[in-house]
Amino acid sequence: MFSQEILKGTIKPLIIKMIKEEGRMYGYQITQKVKEMSLNKILITEGALYPALHKLLDEGFLITESERIGNRERKYYRLSETGLEQAMSKLEEVRESILVLVHLFDLKPLLYETTK
Repeated sequence: MFSQEILKGTIKPLIIKMIKEEGRMYGYQITQKVKEMSLNKILITEGALYPALHKLLDEGFLITESERIGNRERKYYRLSETGLEQAMSKLEEVRESILVLVHLFDLKPLLYETTK
């Protein structure tokens, strides 16, 4: 599992990517999808997820819609028009950051070995 310190800068772009791919998602669904896709290496806590979702709402990237499921109301998040327009640049920024870190930490041979 990765530390929250390592994940801190990637939670918002990760949320954007998940919602972009799925169309709309609710909080628990986001955490479970990330957990599944990362093979249980990335576990996003509620304490990290909801502040990031609220920041994305405040920044205009997301909008919410509520739906009644049984006796409960579930809040779904989806990308706003602004979020859709800026999603690719945010994800490209993450990709470029990762490439720079791979270079700085000299991880190319390590990455190759883990994909064998």
